[in-house]
Amino acid sequence: MLPARWMLRLAFALLASCSLSGCPSLAERGGPPPSVDRAVALEGYGDEAGAARVYEDLAGQNTGADRNGYLLRAARAYLAARRPDDAARVLASTESPLSAEQGAERARLNAQLAREQAPGRTAPLGATPANAGENAPHIALLLPVTGRAAASALSVREGFMTAFYQGPAAQRVPVRVYDTGTVSVADAVSAATREGADFIVGPLTREEVTAAADTPGRHPPLLALNFLPAEHSAPAQFYQYALSPEDEARLVAQRVLQDHHRRGVAIVPAGDWGTRVLAAFRQELTAGGGELISSEAIDTARTDFSSSITAVLRISDSVARARRLESVLGTKLISEPRRRNDIEFIFAPAQANIERLLRPQLRFHYAGDIATYATSDAFEPDPRANQDLEGLMFPDMPWMLGGDLADAVRAAAHDAWPSGGPHRGRLFAFGFDAYRLAVALRNPGVAGNVSIEGLTGRLSFDAERRIRRELGWAQLHNGELRLLPAASSD
Repeated sequence: MLPARWMLRLAFALLASCSLSGCPSLAERGGPPPSVDRAVALEGYGDEAGAARVYEDLAGQNTGADRNGYLLRAARAYLAARRPDDAARVLASTESPLSAEQGAERARLNAQLAREQAPGRTAPLGATPANAGENAPHIALLLPVTGRAAASALSVREGFMTAFYQGPAAQRVPVRVYDTGTVSVADAVSAATREGADFIVGPLTREEVTAAADTPGRHPPLLALNFLPAEHSAPAQFYQYALSPEDEARLVAQRVLQDHHRRGVAIVPAGDWGTRVLAAFRQELTAGGGELISSEAIDTARTDFSSSITAVLRISDSVARARRLESVLGTKLISEPRRRNDIEFIFAPAQANIERLLRPQLRFHYAGDIATYATSDAFEPDPRANQDLEGLMFPDMPWMLGGDLADAVRAAAHDAWPSGGPHRGRLFAFGFDAYRLAVALRNPGVAGNVSIEGLTGRLSFDAERRIRRELGWAQLHNGELRLLPAASSD
């Protein structure tokens, strides 16, 4: 049995076998000495052949089990790069004794190699880590690992496979990845069904999820990694899971009311994101007896939001009254602009870089003492970057706020990747929980009873088979997080 840190490294290395490669080798351009981090970085760019050569170099610097481990990784990467001859050469270089797990892995790779070299064999749409047969039951993971959404897809994939390897070996459900960046969603669903998938996870983008819902014919149950539009009904056995800013806006409205605030204002980014978030917040607030007395949109292409802030706070009204009085009296008056005095809260959701501009300007315009709420998009875990967000309150997932599971996964990842390894943000946690949900949903009849303490929150399904997340709350003080207690239900 490999040590835990190698198991997790193996998880990331196996990701290479989940993507399709056709780009020239980045490794041929030179670079730093061979390292696991460099190999995984090449895999992240889709350069499996370059990663394989790095693994071969690492094998040459090691002996025994470590050497065999690197050669097996090289073979996997060569197979992912559609270079079966190189994979065969590397597999032939492994030496006895192999551990039981390495022996099983070499057998799987030899079986995959035999299929690749079979006469008339066409390249598979997706590759299979830990898959024992061509049409064996497996979870199909549909992600655009190439194309404009590739960075997000790769983060989801890293989290998904980390959850796969963190579970006991005997309970792992084989996974096969299908790249929706190179084929249509309908073709990916058809291929997954034809190749024996008994559960599908994905696709990822809103457009892809709509296409999946509209795919004709029979296919396995599906957990979409985004929400369908409100007007689009979901077919049978179609589950939906997303890191939805609209859902967070509803949670913020609930918290505002629980904090005994009723009347307030909102300042949101102009555009579709801000419109959707504001609509969800307003609906939930109004349903609970609150009132949004004013709202303004800010142009995020600018850095000065004074006009929107003074308008929503009615400071401009105060200035206008002073000018009218000066005109009547015919003399210059000394006056201090004032904001309206009936504001109990401010809802100010925005991306972190915009929030760091908006919050100080609210304080400058006499609103620093008003309870101000945002969504988790406003927070990045960097104390130096959060100094300007003093007092801001927001909901967030355990992966960002901390907790037993989050701490355990983070410690294991740090042990496996002392130098940092792949970026592990919210989408990593999203992928981690997606695997755990898929495993739970593969059991017939459990959907209504699924309840998971995940990295992205406490997860459960509503009546429409959509995941609902319960989140923790935090407030920023001197750039540092302070966890807030649950709101009073009085």
